[in-house]
Amino acid sequence: MEERFSGSFTQQEPIPEAGIEAALAVLRHGRLHRYNTAPGEIAETALLEEEFAALMGAKYCLAVASGGYAMGCALRAMGLQPGEPVLTNAFTLAPVPGAIAAAGGSPVFIEVTHDLTLDFADLEAKAKATGARLLMLSHMRGHLCDMEALVALCDRLGVQIIEDCAHTMGASWKGVPSGRQGVVGCYSMQTYKHMNSGEGGFLISDDAEIMARAILLSGSYMLYAKHRAAPPEEVFQRVRMEMPNVSGRMDNLRAAILRPQLSMLAERVARWAVLYQTLEAGLQGIPGLRLVTRPPEETYVGSSFQFLLPDWSDARIGLFLTRCIARGVELKWFGAEEPVAFTSRYDHWRYASPQTLPRTDRILKSLIDMRLPLTFSPEDSALIARIVRAEALGVGQGPEPDAVELPRVQ
Repeated sequence: MEERFSGSFTQQEPIPEAGIEAALAVLRHGRLHRYNTAPGEIAETALLEEEFAALMGAKYCLAVASGGYAMGCALRAMGLQPGEPVLTNAFTLAPVPGAIAAAGGSPVFIEVTHDLTLDFADLEAKAKATGARLLMLSHMRGHLCDMEALVALCDRLGVQIIEDCAHTMGASWKGVPSGRQGVVGCYSMQTYKHMNSGEGGFLISDDAEIMARAILLSGSYMLYAKHRAAPPEEVFQRVRMEMPNVSGRMDNLRAAILRPQLSMLAERVARWAVLYQTLEAGLQGIPGLRLVTRPPEETYVGSSFQFLLPDWSDARIGLFLTRCIARGVELKWFGAEEPVAFTSRYDHWRYASPQTLPRTDRILKSLIDMRLPLTFSPEDSALIARIVRAEALGVGQGPEPDAVELPRVQ
């Protein structure tokens, strides 16, 4: 009998009981706004910022409404000017170029390698050609490039790095946490990320003026003294009249849900590693299927899994996806002509100027993507691998199929 997977690729773990109790306490007293505190009370949001800064080894932290807001806020705090070019990965998700465009910048897409990281030669060429001074580095789907080499290259080019760590909270390169190599690190707490408050984001930095600007931008009014992981008063005095209020604060309810999850991050990373490595082992050695190399310097968070089907036709990939989905395995394809759910690519984002990236096009045409929620067990990963292996062998070695209309997945 043919095996079938019956789990959900979109079901996350429940909020921990400590988070539920903390959230109920906030609901009972009603002080959800981060600056609405009782005498002597420290807001949940201020405590969360202090605790996350300590976890990441950063001087300053700001909690905001979403990861996308965090990126836009970082760009504005770093002085982005209207129409200014901002370098970013061609392989990323829509909120990254969306944040650049919403802040007034112009995305300049950089080619990616088969390991799904930045092509350094293309980065250097486009930095020189455009004069860009900012790189919005997307650690897309949790893949870290050689961060030491990137920092050295950007220092030589005069380019400052903002790290989008939506998929790398808890990851590191040679022991340095993701988000600590750039000037600013940005994180997401959206439901499918590594800590879950539905929506939410962080910025971290050691740069006092950038962080003061970000706090003012986020909607602190003149209440910035209520922040604990923040620069000193004199820094705010220098910039407080210069920054617009673009409100994007996190509230105390979301902060209360998140605080207990900080201590769970390392354990979650370890559990994701087991799921990822079980799937990886099950997909080794399949003709026509290329796994993504994970360098030994990288500690990654295996919350999603990617592989490539080089030289497969659209019809063959379509049949493979359809057969996997029919057996309960929800795979997404970055080569689809139309965006589907959360999956889109650089040529779909028509607010950005048209750009030609032939190497990235070839990679995305063959790229398959899958979520690995922590509601899965290692046995689930092994079953998924057996299904994918069977269909990859069957479809990959069969006759060329007719075009297939793909089922819709979330």
